[in-house]
Amino acid sequence: MRTDMRKNSKSSWPKVIARKWLNIPSGADEFQSDYAVNGETGDRRKSCCDLDYHSIVPENFSGWLTETAGGIKPSKSMPEPPPVTDSLNLRMFVGTWNVGGKSPHEGLNIRDWLSSPAPADIYVLGFQEIVPLNAGNVLGAEDNGPAAKWLSLIREALNSDQSDKELARCYSDATEESSPSSLQLEQQASLKPRTSFTDLLSMEDELGEEDFERLLNLNSNSSEEGSPSPTYMSGSPARQHFCLAASKQMVGLFLCVWVRTDLYKHISNLKVSCVGCGIMGYLGNKGSVSISMTLDQKTFCFVCTHLTSGEKEGDEIRRNSDVAEILKRTKFSRSFRDLRQPFYPENILDHNKVIWLGDLNYRLAPGCVDTHELLKKNNWQALLEKDQLRIEQRAGRVFSGWEEGRICFAPTYKYLADSDDYVVQTSNSKEKRRIPAWCDRILWKGEGLKQVWYSRGECRFSDHRPVYSLFSVHINLANKLIPTAISCPPRFSSKSALSSACGAKVQAEELLVIPGHKAA
Repeated sequence: MRTDMRKNSKSSWPKVIARKWLNIPSGADEFQSDYAVNGETGDRRKSCCDLDYHSIVPENFSGWLTETAGGIKPSKSMPEPPPVTDSLNLRMFVGTWNVGGKSPHEGLNIRDWLSSPAPADIYVLGFQEIVPLNAGNVLGAEDNGPAAKWLSLIREALNSDQSDKELARCYSDATEESSPSSLQLEQQASLKPRTSFTDLLSMEDELGEEDFERLLNLNSNSSEEGSPSPTYMSGSPARQHFCLAASKQMVGLFLCVWVRTDLYKHISNLKVSCVGCGIMGYLGNKGSVSISMTLDQKTFCFVCTHLTSGEKEGDEIRRNSDVAEILKRTKFSRSFRDLRQPFYPENILDHNKVIWLGDLNYRLAPGCVDTHELLKKNNWQALLEKDQLRIEQRAGRVFSGWEEGRICFAPTYKYLADSDDYVVQTSNSKEKRRIPAWCDRILWKGEGLKQVWYSRGECRFSDHRPVYSLFSVHINLANKLIPTAISCPPRFSSKSALSSACGAKVQAEELLVIPGHKAA
């Protein structure tokens, strides 16, 4: 089927170009997922493009041509459980990586990038330049081959036996006595009931980094009577599987969200939105891909961006403009099914919690003459005084009210290929001479989010180093009815990540022609 789709894409290449040049959206609401639309009931409606897309038909509509044989089965209604009062405490891993237009080779190890001080429940991974930003990719049909390879690598890394061993080792190390301070932590954890995650995070400033991470793992591994179900809590060293909640590509931008299979039943209202800010102000060589979702009545938005490049004076103003355009033009479509809900976010800032990640391309301000000396001394804080993003943010010209963690790692751009040397450090390099900078960043906005880790990886795959962050996510579940949704489907093999059977494209909003009404 994928071969036929590829042929059709090539044959319709002029149509694709026309749509892009005329700024006509095409498939902007479609995204990739291992699941059907969560929490909806009803049969699927046939359409002329039924091979690749599906929509959910409500039960109270009749006279529609439907089918239930094969494909994705409708969920079954279940009696609602009694309301509960509790809180949800999760860990969220967020990573961003500009891969320089290179497709991943088989065997590329990304586990180092996906490792963190504590196991995560949700992985939000954003990529930039997964394809070369040439005219064919920017103007022509989308090349989703590299995206399929990245999905396969991520699925394997998150669900492999090696990941299970690393997870078990994490808990083994957490319970191993190594120093008097850590021994005291263990004794304190064993004598006292489980510490709430909010109280635990308040200890971060009082404890050393190593002891805090240790207590973080010990607290996750402990349990007490009356605590939330393991479905809600991370921290069990038992094998956990991750499935793709949603992924979306726009030219070189690619964003995917992975969740534990037992957590997915609490996720609903998955939507996507793409904004192009590149050539002529709207083509997709620069811009954003955003994913919106609801997790137990709290709304999340993940924004993966690639902003205007360049290190000339004034280029930072163009990057500020890109941010403003993305905030203004990102819209999440609303279908008739959403009307039953009292509130549904339609733009980025409407969400309760927002994560902004990507190659923001902010450089060091011109005039930093001692850059080389500061690099040699690893004096990052002095260099960060010249960081354009911080300068613009302090002046209130961009990301006002947003937060970013303390940067204690080296600049992430620009490196020689397969090297630990910056381009600027090599006089005979044929690469463009670029002053090293922290181009790759992760910011956030909203209550209940606390960053507990902010670092970079050391993979030499591209001229950027990957960046990642670990967040604790606190959600108040007071007086909430826990939804009873369809059980999670079986794990899918990496080879079939993009097949229509296990990774069906979900059309987030489809025009439903109701008999007796004229189409708008």
